[in-house]
Amino acid sequence: MKKKALILTALAATTLLLITGCQYQVNESGKTIVKSTSIKKKTKKPNKIDRIIKHMTLDEKIGQLYFAHSTGNTQQMKPDVKKYHLGGTTLFAPDYQNKSKTQFDQEMRDYQKISNHGLLIATDQEGGTVSRIDTNPNISQRKYPSPQEIYNTSGLDGIKKENREVAHILHQNGINMNFAPVADVAKDKNSFIYDRTLGQDYATTAKYIPVAVKSIQSQKVVSYLKHFPGYGDAADTYTGFAQISKPLSKYEKEDLLPFKAGIKAGADGIMISHIVIKDIDNKLPASLSPAVHKLLRRTLKYQGLMITDDLQMGAITQYAKLHHTNADVLALKAGNDMLLGGNYQTGIPAIKRAIKHGSISQKQINNSVRRILKLKEKLGILK
Repeated sequence: MKKKALILTALAATTLLLITGCQYQVNESGKTIVKSTSIKKKTKKPNKIDRIIKHMTLDEKIGQLYFAHSTGNTQQMKPDVKKYHLGGTTLFAPDYQNKSKTQFDQEMRDYQKISNHGLLIATDQEGGTVSRIDTNPNISQRKYPSPQEIYNTSGLDGIKKENREVAHILHQNGINMNFAPVADVAKDKNSFIYDRTLGQDYATTAKYIPVAVKSIQSQKVVSYLKHFPGYGDAADTYTGFAQISKPLSKYEKEDLLPFKAGIKAGADGIMISHIVIKDIDNKLPASLSPAVHKLLRRTLKYQGLMITDDLQMGAITQYAKLHHTNADVLALKAGNDMLLGGNYQTGIPAIKRAIKHGSISQKQINNSVRRILKLKEKLGILK
């Protein structure tokens, strides 16, 4: 019995030694020598993006959320990119005009040079009625047909070729993001958005979107789908309010199909419209609606960047004035990662106050900044 107890004690001791990371051996005299072999836990080193975020000030983080309008005057815009730590800027017709190719190229290089973390430089190069880069023949002399024209003459092969060529031209000119393709479907040929769409049904548009997305991305240019959850035949939100009464069940079977296809194809970003989709949120424009963003993030499982449509459009400026509120703050609270055209001079202090009061969390800000920096890393511009 005593012998059995000794054996059990020895087994227990051996087990304890193994659990505690010790090992034992018996020397020549028969004595047991215990050696500590402490197990070293592997600690995961923070990656480059996490290290950057850790050392960023709150002002820097909030600045990254802004996709500011360029003023057309880089001498005015460049100091703001640096001072407010802006994440991106959008080029419009005045940014291309009255410049030589050498001047334009130098301006794009200057933007990247002064940005602390690399600058997303975007333009609306849809083709057809929305074309920016051909406003100056010194920069681009070719014409840019609409997606409808290309598809009607040469189908998806033509779409693939055109989007690759356009993205290559943008990349050569220092532009790393295209707010395209348009994933909307309009049935009425007289509707505001129709000429900018493919001009086809939902299923055909859903086949078009992945081709366009992958072709743009192949040239190291970011592709952005717009305008979620689908513009349809709604009125022009540049000038005022617009709403759609279509049931969500029909949206899911129709308008969401091109966006789902784009998400599956790996679209880098999605732009949220300013239309009130009554069956999702009957009060707030989609760009300011948490319900719309939950639909995209949770239901459609989209993990990329979400950006508002232009916050200086009439639908939003009128809403903000009517409700005496700051649209930039509402847009972030809704779930957007970036604010297109927001007023960063007044918006950054307002967002800081919202964080202080707890209506926007620092965790949310960090998550958005992480998505932005990951995209910059993908483009090879992250510093």
